[in-house]
Amino acid sequence: MRVAALHRHPVKSMLGEEAARARIDEHGVEGDRRRALLDLTTGRIASAKQPRTWRQLLTLRAETKDAGVRITGPDGAELDEDALGALLGRPVRLITERPPGSTLLRSVPEQVLADGIDADVEYTVQDFGKAAAPGSFFDFAPLHLVTTATLAGVPAARYRPNLVLDVDAEPFEENAWVGRELTVGPELRLRLIAASPRCAVPTLAHGPLPADPEALRRPARLNRVEPLPGMSPLPCLGVYAQVLAPGTVETGDRAELH
Repeated sequence: MRVAALHRHPVKSMLGEEAARARIDEHGVEGDRRRALLDLTTGRIASAKQPRTWRQLLTLRAETKDAGVRITGPDGAELDEDALGALLGRPVRLITERPPGSTLLRSVPEQVLADGIDADVEYTVQDFGKAAAPGSFFDFAPLHLVTTATLAGVPAARYRPNLVLDVDAEPFEENAWVGRELTVGPELRLRLIAASPRCAVPTLAHGPLPADPEALRRPARLNRVEPLPGMSPLPCLGVYAQVLAPGTVETGDRAELH
């Protein structure tokens, strides 16, 4: 098994960037999901998991720039907070720390598929980062891994993983990795903790990638599993991981299960 690609998303729910080399510690990939947009109208974190309101986030690209980020629109022009608010239709602020009690809304993905992205569907209220260190905007854990076999030719950008592993295996083999450890490169050591439930985000247009409902329908057909004990089976793709020992990882590095 080898690292096929490394990804980070400097601003939550925006398009990200691919890196040839990255430092990974208990906070995840350096620079990954360290910022988010705060909706100044509701006080909630903006997330494309609520596509009726925030799907346009996936037309924006966030790139690491010096000690900060550069956000560009569909035309490549750099955007400040005022321009972002005008594009998104509501006032926003770029933040680096979660306000106390901040949450996001997650539209029920099956309803989005059935009724469309503009429908008024049910949603759940989601807390942040239950398996992540403070100071980030991860939904659950600081790393998301997926294999090339599971992607089956679908662009990794749809599922927003950090590590894509090239492996000769059956699709969704990652399910069996939960509870095991994985070493990547000479230093990084991970614990694989849960399958990754999928929301409506993979089905949405991502920059030049058109909308694709099959990106959710496929795991819904083929890989409904229980992500954590006590949860109902959900469409899952890839696995979440926590960092046991930090390290620097490069594309091409070897990965090994233990």
